[in-house]
Amino acid sequence: MTKVLVATEKPFAKVAVDGIREIVEKAGFELALLEKYTDVAEFYKAVEDADALIVRSDKVTKEVIDHAKKLKIVVRAGAGFDNLDLEACTSKGIVAMNTPGQNSNAVAELALGFMIYMARTNFTPVAGTELLGKRLGIHAYGHVGRLVAMKAKALGMEIMALDPFVPAEKIEADGVKVAKDVEDLYSSCDYVSLHIPANDQTKNSINYALLSKMPKGACLVNTARKEVINEADMAKLLAEREDFKYITDIAAGNDAELKAFAPRYFSTTKKMGAQTKEANINAGLAAARQIVDFIVNGVTKFQVNK
Repeated sequence: MTKVLVATEKPFAKVAVDGIREIVEKAGFELALLEKYTDVAEFYKAVEDADALIVRSDKVTKEVIDHAKKLKIVVRAGAGFDNLDLEACTSKGIVAMNTPGQNSNAVAELALGFMIYMARTNFTPVAGTELLGKRLGIHAYGHVGRLVAMKAKALGMEIMALDPFVPAEKIEADGVKVAKDVEDLYSSCDYVSLHIPANDQTKNSINYALLSKMPKGACLVNTARKEVINEADMAKLLAEREDFKYITDIAAGNDAELKAFAPRYFSTTKKMGAQTKEANINAGLAAARQIVDFIVNGVTKFQVNK
């Protein structure tokens, strides 16, 4: 019998697990759970006889893959997949997938909430500013970026976006201006909402040279990945510019240093972009459906490795 393992140090909500179980068992598969594990050795042992694997932010390393003797597919329940060792998966013929779009609304709402929080001086009595009429740059116009743009338009913000993988006419059809390049985006906008992935091209790309082009009073909102930020440059900029603000749900590696710039710097204690009941359920169920569709029908629509 095909065995599907759900390995989650931070478990899915019960309703999500129940839904995953229903999908898996209806297909005639067995479901195994590894929740709240504290030692990676537990993960190694649990994955040994699994045919399929669902994870959240759990790291599927080469060592995990080496222990997975029967694994055919791993699905990361969420959009980002930098916690999966794609090279190791590919070398063993394992299909790796993500579940794009399932967490998008939750992340988009958080990004807008972050903007309001910073505009209103961390909800203190100090006079803040309004988002109406402010210029918002969307760096990467995928599922999340587009939702941020639509919600921000409803607040009366002027929207500009940059995404080399999305046709300009598609962005313009949403009533969004297309930036000429990354410098144009950052220099033109009061707020920039960051949605780029972390890869060899993007890591440390949000640096001093780029951020220093942002106008007075500007704010960077990061619900993407901390690796894309040059953290030393961020500390330098915050020290030099008393008007600049940075808010994120991924605490920086130099978080203690950056906290000295509060309230212009704020980070949540844990990544929370997808931490809603709805997103939790949607991503888990999507992962289960993708596994069944792959094993039964060979569908690889959301494969992220080759």
